[in-house]
Amino acid sequence: MSASADVLAQAKVEIDLAAIPEGKNVIIKWRGKPVFIRHRTESEIKEAEDTKWEALRDPQPDSERVKKPEWLVMLGVCTHLGCVPIGEAGDFGGWFCPCHGSHYDISGRIRKGPAPLNLEVPVYDFPEEGKVVIG
Repeated sequence: MSASADVLAQAKVEIDLAAIPEGKNVIIKWRGKPVFIRHRTESEIKEAEDTKWEALRDPQPDSERVKKPEWLVMLGVCTHLGCVPIGEAGDFGGWFCPCHGSHYDISGRIRKGPAPLNLEVPVYDFPEEGKVVIG
């Protein structure tokens, strides 16, 4: 009744953050789903922290969505119907789901369109400088 080797292999994934330049996204696959990792700039961090989050559809401050302000890690699955949003797009400089028009900000919070919730933040940790482990 224990998990098979292929299932255990997908349980965690380690990413070298040195390969992600500031201001860029990468998409990795974890448990069959895309995960967005964004190395945010100082201006993006300030924008995310200065947003009046209390008035958002799914109110959540940026500080609850990140462990280190410069690194945003979240599932790349639209909370409306499960599409994969496009990075660095939309009305708020974050992600845009062209299927039905959901716009997410630089913190992955839903700002416009039919999606009911923010992009999900998976369990992750920084075991050492320059590395993130998801899962």
